[in-house]
Amino acid sequence: MPDHQGFRAPLAARSVILREYRYARQRRPPVRVNDSRPSLTSIIDFRNIRSWWMRLLWPAPRPPADSSADVPYNINNTDVMRKDRELNDLKKEIEIDDHKVPVAELMQRLGTDAESGLEESEAERRLELYGSNELTPPPTTPQWLRLLRCMTNMFANLLWIASILCIVAYGIDRAQNGQYAQIEQLILGIVLAVVNLLTGCFSFYQESKSEAIMDSFKKMVPQHARVIRSGVEQDVSATDLVVGDVIRVQAGDRMPADIRVLSCKSFKVDNSCLTGESEPQPRSPEFTHENPLETKNLAFFSTNVLEGEAIGVVTFTGDNTVMGRIANLTSGLDTGKTPIAREIDYFVRIITAVAVITGLVFFGISFAFGYKWIQSVLFLIGIIVANVPEGLLVTVTLCLTLTAKQMAVKNCLVKNLEAVETLGSTSVICSDKTGTLTQNRMTVAHLWYSGKVYNVDTTENQSGSQKFDVSDVTCSALFRVAMLCSRAKFEANQESHPVLRRKVNGDASETALLKCSELNLPSEVKSVAAARLKCPKLAEIPFNSQNKFQVSVHRTVQMDGEARHLCVMKGAPERILDRCSSILVDGAEVALDAKWKKKFQDAYENLGSLGERVLGFCDFRLPAKDYPDNYKYNTETVNFPLTGYRFVGLMSMIDPPRAAVPYAVEKCRSAGIRVVMVTGDHPITAAAIARGVGIISPNSRTPESLAKERGVPVESVNPAEAEARVVNGGQLKDMSADELVEIIRQHREIVFARTSPQQKLIIVEAFQKLGNIVAVTGDGVNDSPALKKADIGVAMGITGSDVSKQAADMILLDDNFASIVVGVEEGRLIFDNLKKSIAYTLTSKVPEMVPFIFFIVLGLPLALGTVHILCIDLGTDMFPAISFAYESAENDIMSRAPRNPVGPAGQWSVDRHGLRADWDAAGCRRLAGVLLHHGSQWLPTQEAVLLARALGQPYGGQSGGLIRSGMDLQRA
Repeated sequence: MPDHQGFRAPLAARSVILREYRYARQRRPPVRVNDSRPSLTSIIDFRNIRSWWMRLLWPAPRPPADSSADVPYNINNTDVMRKDRELNDLKKEIEIDDHKVPVAELMQRLGTDAESGLEESEAERRLELYGSNELTPPPTTPQWLRLLRCMTNMFANLLWIASILCIVAYGIDRAQNGQYAQIEQLILGIVLAVVNLLTGCFSFYQESKSEAIMDSFKKMVPQHARVIRSGVEQDVSATDLVVGDVIRVQAGDRMPADIRVLSCKSFKVDNSCLTGESEPQPRSPEFTHENPLETKNLAFFSTNVLEGEAIGVVTFTGDNTVMGRIANLTSGLDTGKTPIAREIDYFVRIITAVAVITGLVFFGISFAFGYKWIQSVLFLIGIIVANVPEGLLVTVTLCLTLTAKQMAVKNCLVKNLEAVETLGSTSVICSDKTGTLTQNRMTVAHLWYSGKVYNVDTTENQSGSQKFDVSDVTCSALFRVAMLCSRAKFEANQESHPVLRRKVNGDASETALLKCSELNLPSEVKSVAAARLKCPKLAEIPFNSQNKFQVSVHRTVQMDGEARHLCVMKGAPERILDRCSSILVDGAEVALDAKWKKKFQDAYENLGSLGERVLGFCDFRLPAKDYPDNYKYNTETVNFPLTGYRFVGLMSMIDPPRAAVPYAVEKCRSAGIRVVMVTGDHPITAAAIARGVGIISPNSRTPESLAKERGVPVESVNPAEAEARVVNGGQLKDMSADELVEIIRQHREIVFARTSPQQKLIIVEAFQKLGNIVAVTGDGVNDSPALKKADIGVAMGITGSDVSKQAADMILLDDNFASIVVGVEEGRLIFDNLKKSIAYTLTSKVPEMVPFIFFIVLGLPLALGTVHILCIDLGTDMFPAISFAYESAENDIMSRAPRNPVGPAGQWSVDRHGLRADWDAAGCRRLAGVLLHHGSQWLPTQEAVLLARALGQPYGGQSGGLIRSGMDLQRA
């Protein structure tokens, strides 16, 4: 039993014990905060009254980046401050040294043994003390509370008060007048309550979107793990793992915790969910990088084991794992309101203030004219109801719903309706690279043999794919090595599918080589599988991080029928070249002299500068007398040559850009939208793709290209001189927030590479700090914090993880960046149409108020009652207003800059309301006039006025004159 006294303090320091932390917070005395509202004595000062009303009615349209600025008045800010501190801690880069220290020191620190693991009793003690290896779910808002909030917004509160006043007035009238009490008051109160209930339920239904982000993270937790305890290997539940456990993982497993690799064999993991790298990442016990996410001796919770097996010691569990930090960061982010929600809220405040002030003014006037208080209250309610557009929120929601359905047809699935308009106001798009800008498949892009570079078609369907001249000896030898020196193979029963659509068992690079080889077979060979059958594998040394090559021995049959053994090798080009003594050029084997080494180096550097992954290929024909057909190969002691090979060529691969992306980026630029690449991939690859799709313009220079032009080190170039900038995660880690903002200001074209999930979030916040509306695209778990924080998060429907889809507001069903541009156009269109719809809705407010003013001032009969107004606002008004959602786009919709997100909705222009021309309305106006002059002969007065009002409604304030003339007629 090891001594654990030295273990407890370090482990306690490195673990976040959430329960104890929360209890300690709860025991703290409440922190008193200043109330920003004026006191009663200060309100007496007129200037304070004015400033208080200004703060109430005209708040800052965009909240500050600091989420604590949205804290309501008169609450204890302790929880908010604690949450902010926790989020700030989660945003920090991971700072650990578990990958740096020697294994013996780490074992002592963790209080465990590399051979026998923990004792059972110690594992149970740690499980009880530090909790299970699972993610802590965040607190959620009860459904009933969310429903209550939907029914108590500013519009709804006014109507609730009006409803209560109506019912109270009816009760008093009933007590005073008995059966002669006016039943209309009770009916109006009930109608207002029903309207509020229905509107609230509708809003609740639309706002109820999935909140299963943490559930998606939980699906990533494996069910069981192989652990060594007390020297015995056993199966345990993954949730029972504790820090210090020694576990075994193998191909097909999902990593149950963060581990330090102790020993392994051909061990590769898929880190794409954390770093965005699509290539399998080899892991080994060696410390290779300061960055924990890039070093080879750490493997992380939820990543998949692709090859080999390993034994490692658990260093972090649950919320303390890298994935746990991402989960807590994602679920803890407060995204605030969308631009359209902020503007509608601003608009509602203005309309509400106007309604209340107008109602109170005329309430006082009614008293001055000698009306009873009950009549004055009813008059007050009528004025408020006439001014408040009760159907506005429903109309906006229905318009957004119609647009969302149209976008779904165009491969944009909207989860949050308000995201429809938000996309239209976007000024910055932070796009992931893999799968969004690119095709998410490695493809052979270039070949180099016989001293020449050959282009390979990389389009999505390779419609222009040319077959290489495999009768050329060198080309044939290159493809033969690529076919044989590979473990990748097509899945069964796919012969009828196009080669590019076939599923492959193998990693991304070998998949690309296999498909390229299948497309360039000699006429006498039917398939790669058939070629491999003719040349069976006799031995193989798989690729490993030390050798950086893969070699296999195959049995081949010569033209004379003699069986000969062929060694084929592929790997890192410089390692392959070091093992070669000759090179195959135009079918002839020549010495590998300095001239050919220079040509090789130039080709290697040129292909590498394009961001492509380059592999070298060589072969060696074993002499038959030394290696007969029955020779027994040993890959442990290696009893066959690994040097003196013949170099045959290079193949370079890349995940190529989608064909539609360059046009989409150019369209964004013409629309004033800035496209920024944010990826976890290598800076050279990221920069090459950015130039290929137009994010970096052809004539724009980066500090690196300026340095190359001037022949000076990059450090001596002032980055401000460059038009574009490539910033890697290492540089970003050392920057302050102000430095990052300054880079964003200085450079219009930016690429962020090698970024961590926390850095992606910081980048989004930096753009938002400058007042931008930011859209973020992503497909991995590492993108989820940025997706959640962005004004609109866009996830990939095909390649996207469940976590990214849950965190996003919109899903691209085809994973195509070009679909975002379609969404931007639809978003701008719906905003234009909403302006028309709201302008149309507001034109009805004046004519609805006129009957009440005439009633109180001139003593005319009330021709238009409050219930009738509700019927108009929620009935005849809504359908014409919703029809504006079908208006077609203006010609310049994608040529103008994004609208100002802080422009108040109350100042939306009404001069482009899109109403029908006068000649189109003449018939309805005449019919309305006939009803007003003669309708009372066959309809009651109120019904005639109501019908005329509905007919005149689509033509704005013109109906007000008709109503006034009609009421004059009634008085006569």
